[in-house]
Amino acid sequence: MMNGTIELEGMEFFSRHGCMEHEKVAGNRFLVDFRANANLDKAARTDALEDTLNYGHIYKLVAREMARPSNLLEHVAARIVHAIAEAHPELESFSIRVSKQRPPVDGPTAWARVSVDFKRDA
Repeated sequence: MMNGTIELEGMEFFSRHGCMEHEKVAGNRFLVDFRANANLDKAARTDALEDTLNYGHIYKLVAREMARPSNLLEHVAARIVHAIAEAHPELESFSIRVSKQRPPVDGPTAWARVSVDFKRDA
C-alpha cells in the first residue's frame, strides 16, 4: 500500500472571527492549512481525479465555514474539521490549522494559530 500526504496550504480568507467588537466589524486576514494522510494507490495507478481527494472540494468546505463568523479560532477550526470528516469518510486522519494575522494582543504578534487533529474512531 502506498500511503502519502495530501496538503492544501495557505488558503487565504478575509473573515470576521473574534471576540472583540472591532474584530467583528473590521475583519482580518486568516490562513487555513489542511493536511491529510491518505492511501494513494488507486490515484497513482489511474491518474484520475475521482480516485483521489479533490482539493477544490476541500477548499469549498473550508471557505463555507470561514464565511460564518465565530468568536474563537477553536470553534471555526472544529466546524471545518466536522465538515471535512462528514464529506470525506474515506479520510482516516487529517489536520487543520487556522491562523489569524495580527491578533489583538498587547504587543507585536504576527499570527495566532489553532491546530486540530482528527482521527476517526476504529
